[in-house]
Amino acid sequence: MRMLKRASAIILRRGITIYQSRVGRNDSLFRVHPSVSQALAENKPVVALESTIITHGMPYPHNLSTAKEVEAIVRAEGATPATVGVIEGEVHVGLSAEELDHLARCKSSLKVSRRDLPYVISKGLSGGTTVSATMIAAHQAGVPVFVTGGIGGVHRDGENSLDISADLTELGRTPIAVISAGVKSILDIGRTLEFLETQGVCVATYGAMKNFPAFFSPQSGFTSPYQICNPEEAAKLIASTLTLGLQSGVLLAVPIPEEHAAAGQQIEEAIQAAVTEASAKGITGRNVTPFILQKVNELTKGKSLQANIALIHNNAKVGSQIACALSKQMHERKLKGKTHHHEKHSSDSESDIVSINKYDGLISFYNFIFFIIVYYWHISSSHNAVLLQVVIGGINVDFIAKGKTKALHFGQTNPGSVCQSFGGVGRNIADSLSRLGRRPLFISAIGTDSHSDAVLNYCKHMNTSGVARLEKQSTATYCAVITESGELSLGLGDMDIHQQITEQHVSQFEKQLSSAILVCLDGNIPVSTIDYVCSIATKHNISVWYEPTDSEKACKPFLSDAWKSLSYASPNLAELCTMNKTLGVPTPEVLPSSFDDILSVGVALARPLLEHLHCLVVTLGAEGVLVCGEHDAGSVNLQPRKEKRRRQLCALHYPAITVTAEETMNVSGAGDSLAGALMAGILQRRDTDSCVRMGLMAARLSLASSHPIAPTLTLASVDPIKVQSQFWPKPSFMWID
Repeated sequence: MRMLKRASAIILRRGITIYQSRVGRNDSLFRVHPSVSQALAENKPVVALESTIITHGMPYPHNLSTAKEVEAIVRAEGATPATVGVIEGEVHVGLSAEELDHLARCKSSLKVSRRDLPYVISKGLSGGTTVSATMIAAHQAGVPVFVTGGIGGVHRDGENSLDISADLTELGRTPIAVISAGVKSILDIGRTLEFLETQGVCVATYGAMKNFPAFFSPQSGFTSPYQICNPEEAAKLIASTLTLGLQSGVLLAVPIPEEHAAAGQQIEEAIQAAVTEASAKGITGRNVTPFILQKVNELTKGKSLQANIALIHNNAKVGSQIACALSKQMHERKLKGKTHHHEKHSSDSESDIVSINKYDGLISFYNFIFFIIVYYWHISSSHNAVLLQVVIGGINVDFIAKGKTKALHFGQTNPGSVCQSFGGVGRNIADSLSRLGRRPLFISAIGTDSHSDAVLNYCKHMNTSGVARLEKQSTATYCAVITESGELSLGLGDMDIHQQITEQHVSQFEKQLSSAILVCLDGNIPVSTIDYVCSIATKHNISVWYEPTDSEKACKPFLSDAWKSLSYASPNLAELCTMNKTLGVPTPEVLPSSFDDILSVGVALARPLLEHLHCLVVTLGAEGVLVCGEHDAGSVNLQPRKEKRRRQLCALHYPAITVTAEETMNVSGAGDSLAGALMAGILQRRDTDSCVRMGLMAARLSLASSHPIAPTLTLASVDPIKVQSQFWPKPSFMWID
């Protein structure tokens, strides 16, 4: 056992060293969308998609609508789409709706292949990635399946011109499965297949026949070496290729659907005419394919475009089914491997480690490291993975009613709009962290009523494995009435189920709690649960963030010495008063209204709590945020301190980002967005300015969204470096006596 633990520790250290070197080398160039990184972390199916079809394959708006339709098809099949593109010198694996639109409209986008990546990145340019560049990015992110329309090949007369697509050599050196409609008929298909054989690429036709398709036609006159009939067979082929560690890819050729193949002859004739015209006009190199596709579309009066879209849709459907089958097989193999390790680890440690290593080709590098961590803790009698953060708090189904008149009149019906969303302070913070690239374990409780399935479905992007579903209980509901100007007028809540987030339920996750870096508690949970978590935090030196929720619940940790285990708290001024009152500290009878008095009172009330808390983030609504804590080089040190010591204290005031009344849609999640983004920044070890500005940007997005946490929230959307258009005033500095 000792030898096995030592071996596992060595593997883990080496893996983390490699991981850190890779991240340090590539993180500034490759941006993985949070939805993609989360799916990969959870071993869920992901499908990579190229973007030259957006930038060079179709005219606007067909390119944008097709891209969105393809992503929708991938999602409908149960996979996560990861459209790859280069935006301002960064390779994005997974694009937001805004980024898709940018590429679709941008007339200066370049066509980016392997050879072009260094130049485009060095110049900070944007472009659509070809098959080869998309394969590189997908493999870098750990995505094993890539769907495209058709790949490039050996051009006609290629034996003399040596005009051979980089797609083919990429397939020979990058272990990824490419799902395509074969090779365009404008190419030399026979020599293309010969070249793929030379590169060691396994080629198979998907379907009932071995005919190798020619993009618009299901038959090219050539046959594939192999034939695959269904997603399960395809997944086994891909798994075998990756497991062998051959470092070459797989090409699965999917024929165009029969109903669109009928127009193939007309399209082929148009292709021949377009090829002749291209040759006569001296068009060569990368300009040939876009010219021919556009000319063919003109000659066929749009039929080629319709066929093109149809085959791409079909490829997306087939590729997603294959990705799902591959993910399922990977999961089953991993479970089988774990069972094998459990039965044999005491007698055959070396074979166990080899058994883990055989998955290295199947699982992305990041997931491989995660698997090693799971294994290491397994043999140490723990069945839980190490987590960076845990959030414990409530889930609500929110109903937001916004009035359309300046004043609301009680006792009568007021004109307005009503929308439903999913909130709860704990859920909001966990949602915010998840959208910002973290993966917190969320611990909560819901009922088994009509709301429970809906809320879990909405929270699929989060780790909700700690959410208990309780019989004969109602999921918490909250109704907020806000005025036309965005101010909260009335709030009503049925939140009894929050009391079921008990010490007994939370203690099931003690291993995760004791190994976390940061634990966040919301004020809805019982006092006994707060006390329990604080005792765990003291024992294991864990940072705890307390979000008080409202002025009545703010007192909970301060009813005992539990508050001395807190590291962070994010109260508003009223909640800060409650905290001080509970400790017996004098507080003002009436909260101040002038800005200077607000800051003065905030600083004064922060001082007693900073005897034990590391940092206080006092939210001031439209006046911004007051950050109080340890002075560090003219700023407040937000990073967790390793030991308590006497400190020089200071405060920074950051103005809020202006949101107009017309823009304000929802006031229930702004503070939670702020807290979640601050935590994400701290966990990324960003400086204080960056952390706070991330929080303010997240709050602004939340206010302008109908959801408590804006679905558009991403790291890119709140990164102060990227959000250049936003003017960031210098914060005001104050000493705390």
